[in-house]
Amino acid sequence: FSFLVANESVIFVLIKFIIMASNFIEVLRWRGMIHDVMPGAEEHLLEQMRSAYVGFDPTADSLHIGNLVPIMLLAHYQQCGHKPFALVGGATGMIGDPSGKSTERNFLDEKTLRHNQEAIKNQLAHFLDFDSGEKNAAVLVNNYDWMKDFSFLDFIRDVGKHITVNYMMAKDSVKNRISAESSDGMSFTEFTYQLVQGYDFLHLFKAHDCTIQMGGSDQWGNITTGTELIRRVGNGKGFAITCPLITKSDGSKFGKSEGGNVWLDAKRTSPYKFYQYWLNSSDDDAEKYIKIFTFLEEDEIKSLIDAHKEQPHLRQLQKRLAQEITTMVHSQADFENAEKASTILYSKSFKADIQTLDEATFLDVFEGVPTADVSKTLLESGLDMIAALSAETNFLASNGEARRALKENSISVNKEKVGEDYKISASDLINDTYVIINRGKRSTFIIRVV
Repeated sequence: FSFLVANESVIFVLIKFIIMASNFIEVLRWRGMIHDVMPGAEEHLLEQMRSAYVGFDPTADSLHIGNLVPIMLLAHYQQCGHKPFALVGGATGMIGDPSGKSTERNFLDEKTLRHNQEAIKNQLAHFLDFDSGEKNAAVLVNNYDWMKDFSFLDFIRDVGKHITVNYMMAKDSVKNRISAESSDGMSFTEFTYQLVQGYDFLHLFKAHDCTIQMGGSDQWGNITTGTELIRRVGNGKGFAITCPLITKSDGSKFGKSEGGNVWLDAKRTSPYKFYQYWLNSSDDDAEKYIKIFTFLEEDEIKSLIDAHKEQPHLRQLQKRLAQEITTMVHSQADFENAEKASTILYSKSFKADIQTLDEATFLDVFEGVPTADVSKTLLESGLDMIAALSAETNFLASNGEARRALKENSISVNKEKVGEDYKISASDLINDTYVIINRGKRSTFIIRVV
């Protein structure tokens, strides 16, 4: 008893770790983030703190929301007391992973890859703790560091001889590419990709006692090549954990918008557009996404889902999803700005509220709206509404159509109804540049003063 009292803090830490460690696979299960788990992996995680890694493609200086599932895998892994390694594929990025691809990618030089690596680490730091000094602090590694001095002869002697061509050809990523009618085949460079990725796992196993690799379900073949190398060369045991590839309920591709990828970098995808992507999720998708892409606990998520089903028109699930993930990826201020911008068109104090938006967000809100430039000198004596609607902008086809619309009381300037006698002046400018004109509820136009 005296020993237990004297070592109470040690025992508490041990009990806490056991509880945390035992939760990882269960956390993934209820969140719908498990596709395959290699036999023995769950028991392996219960024994002690383990190291696991996920690889990230460094061919751009930003990750996109398609990367968020493996990022969340690592984040939950660390929160459960284990040690995450984020591997930037500087070497494999020079080759190209054939999994799910129909064409070979372009190669990148080392300088570009190093720049991309630093940008990716900054984004991962929103989810992972790299700097706490704790034993399970995250580590970023680049496979170029151990592959750059590996000669071809050394590689085929020390690695290639342990994996047969038959074994490599049996992988779906290889078979699908070779058999695809639209494919021009596969280069030897890409064919060797799984060996290089497999060696990454072997290297991390030897250098950092990393025993688990995680990734999307399309990576199962590459990951198991690594476990095979660990067994044959390292005389050890490696494990694979994969998550499902995310799909949208309407059949469209997850992570894509009309403008292409939804990026984590605000310069590529603005916080407003990022927020809008999640806010516009369908009910079915939002119910799935809030489990995968947030750290909310199970009970809170269940309550949110139940409340949403009772009043789906309020879209509480989508709003909370968009809030959580925009705040994580960007900031609380970015979320608040995006939320304000999303509701500003219905604001009772529209003119005052819209003045608070920065120009980039303003342009995002009104993206695609017909815009016409007019000279600032026209506003000095006041721009009459007929000219503002027709002659100076061509928003409406003729002066007659403009006059009819004004008589119908369907025209507003900055959300306030105006008549034929109204003149637009400098006092109407939003951020000293823009005037918003509406015809009824459906037609919006923007005058930009230059």
